[in-house]
Amino acid sequence: MSDIVVREGSPDELVAVMRVLDAGLLDVAASEVRERLEAGDCLVADASGRVVGALVLDDDYIDAVAVSPSRRNGGVGTALVEAALDRRGRLTADFDARVRPFYESLGFTIEPISDQQADDRFRGVRADRRGHR
Repeated sequence: MSDIVVREGSPDELVAVMRVLDAGLLDVAASEVRERLEAGDCLVADASGRVVGALVLDDDYIDAVAVSPSRRNGGVGTALVEAALDRRGRLTADFDARVRPFYESLGFTIEPISDQQADDRFRGVRADRRGHR
């Protein structure tokens, strides 16, 4: 993990960011990611100039977070979320049951989303150490 730098992504990295998000099977529109990159609301995990992780924010809401398959379980996702938390002070995310353990491991408070169509959907909230909520 020491070779990873988390930084703000740039618009010219759209293709690389979309590759990471697509590998994570996330359904995020490229036009939305482009807007977030242009606004400075997309963080990337950079390994020697290669994007190996991405986190897309909409204010304090995590639209998407994904890590390249070869870098999973190595702390890259954690580093992205921690960097976003440092920037925003508070984060929220909606997700399905398969990624709940990831958010639990990061200290998110998790509740089911009461939606008849999405029984396996959850909302997580995490505030930083300064007490933002």
